[in-house]
Amino acid sequence: MAEKRPFDILNSALNNTVVVGLKGGRELRGTMVSYDVHMNIVLEKAEHLENGEVKRGLGTVLVRGDSVVYISPS
Repeated sequence: MAEKRPFDILNSALNNTVVVGLKGGRELRGTMVSYDVHMNIVLEKAEHLENGEVKRGLGTVLVRGDSVVYISPS
């Protein structure tokens, strides 16, 4: 299997639904439409999750890269 770099994985997640874990234990789910080298991420149709359930809809959000703990396909 070919070695994957972090940007390869982020590129494959573009325009797909992802779950983003944030510092403080918060989670967001949405469609990742862009990112940059600082791992700032733009999510569309974002939702705030609590215990895996939707707490509230957020719409389009910019997540600052230094608050991201993980990004996972949903």
